[in-house]
Formats: sequence, C-alpha cells, structure tokens
Amino acid sequence: MRALIHDPAAPSGLRLGEVPEPVPAAGQALIEVHAVSLNFAEAAYAADRTPAGTVMGLDAAGVVLEPAADGSGPPPGARVVSFGWAAGGWAERRAADTGHLAVVPDSVDLGTASTLPAAGVSALRAVRDLGPVLGRRVLVTGASGGVGRFAVQLAALAGAHVIASVGSRARGEGLRELGAAEVVIGPGQVGAPVFGVLDNVGGPQLAEAFGLLEDGGVLQSVGKASLEPTTFDFEKERRKGGRKRLEVFMVGNPVYGPTFGPDLGRLVRLLEAGALTPRIGWRGPWRRAPEAAEALLSRRVLGKAVLDVPGEG
Repeated sequence: MRALIHDPAAPSGLRLGEVPEPVPAAGQALIEVHAVSLNFAEAAYAADRTPAGTVMGLDAAGVVLEPAADGSGPPPGARVVSFGWAAGGWAERRAADTGHLAVVPDSVDLGTASTLPAAGVSALRAVRDLGPVLGRRVLVTGASGGVGRFAVQLAALAGAHVIASVGSRARGEGLRELGAAEVVIGPGQVGAPVFGVLDNVGGPQLAEAFGLLEDGGVLQSVGKASLEPTTFDFEKERRKGGRKRLEVFMVGNPVYGPTFGPDLGRLVRLLEAGALTPRIGWRGPWRRAPEAAEALLSRRVLGKAVLDVPGEG
C-alpha cells in the first residue's frame, strides 16, 4: 500500500512510498483512511525524532474494513476517527487500537473529524488540568494554531473569560466568534492578572505569560511553536510574592486513563452539535503533503492542515 513516510532527503521530509500492509493485533481495527491531519510537532521534530522510512501520522479518519478480532470497537463500515502513539496514520490503511477510536456520525465530514485527536484531546485535557475556570481569566497563547483554537473554544464552553494571544492581527481572525472575550498581540497586551495560562508557544512568551499569573494561578506548558528555550527570572517572581504553578502538560499523562477514545467521543459530540468548530486553514490531496507541512511550519495556516487520502493520487 502507499503511505507518507519520513525521508530526510525529500521536501519537508515527506515522501509517498510503498510500505507493507498493516497487520492488526487482536485489539485493533483495520481502517481504510480517507483523511488525515498534520500537527505542528510532527512536522517540526520529524528530523530529530523519526527514523527514516517510518510511516508518519498520529491522526486519521476513515471507515472500518475489519473489526478487532477481540470483539472490541465498532463493526465493519463504521466511520471512525483514530489516534496512534506509534504514528502510522498517513497511509491508505491503518491498524488502530480500538481504545483510541471514536465513531463519527454521517453528518460530520471525516476530514474535519481528523483534526480532533492530538490537537483536540490535548486542548480538552489541558483546560481540564487548569481546574474550575468558571468566571476566571484564562490566557491562551498561540491561539491561532490547532491546539490553541480548540483551547479557546473549550475554555469558553467551561465558562472562562478567554484571552486569545496571537502573533498578528490577521492571525486573530475569527477567535472572538469562537468564544474569546479578548484578542491580544502577545502576552504583553494583557492588562490584568490571569488565573490560568495554556501556553502553546514556549520561548520568551512562556516566561512573560507566567509573570501574568495571579496568586494561586497555574500555567500549563502545552507546546513550543517558537522552537525557542525559555529563561525564567524566579527571583523576580519571589519578590512579587504569592504562589503560582508551572506544569509541563503531557497529553498521555496516566491520570487521564490509557485511551483517547472517551475524550475523542466527547469532542465528536461537540462537533456534531455545532459547539466546536475546527478551523481547517489548508486542505488538499496527500501528494501535496510537503506543501502542507511547509505552510504549517511557516505560520501560514490558521488552525489545522488536512490531507485527503488518496485525494488526487
């Protein structure tokens, strides 16, 4: 079968190639993939983290060809969205753990559903980790990206006063409609302390956002879109007094349980109800994957990039 594999010599490190068919384990369903979504970290860190020849892709949506042999999961013909820790999603077929699947209703486009696993579940769990946010001020940095846009919506649905921080006025487009009470160009424009921060940028912005926390506030470090390290002046923070927490967010934290399925299902239901709106800023056939990855890394995509499989071949 064909798949998108990591090739360090290819544009954006991606190349369509032939690979062996997946062989599902007892608890895996075989899925015919119709659409996949790209995540910033997959594109940014492939050269450092992914061996050459690896089939890429955490997120994929499609139709069940063969149900799991152990009887778990949906039946043949079911439309599903899937996540996989071992990647493998950017292929014509995928063997996916049934615990990492959610059924997608006919009313929901599979390409739209494919945006949910890594970015949507990360946003949902990061908002949950802040604790009760009803009536509280929550800052989301990198709010125009995949995780950021989901975080803005989910925090607003939880009752927070959401401040969306973006890199330019153009990147703030549509965020108020998604639930942001304020849209700012960087944390420096935030005018009052915040209870919580969901930081997707890292680098100097992470330290700046941490300085905005009120007594008892918490910052979840979710991502590092800046690709820059962070330096903290903790002595400055001590002089301010009060207590604040900095936590390294990990979507696979065991506290959430071993599977993505339940949270994926929650997100699909919100999507079906119109309460969650993924922004697909780039969509095309999977032969254009290098173009999509380059657009994502150069900050030319608002929200998510989606590839249709096989699309135009």
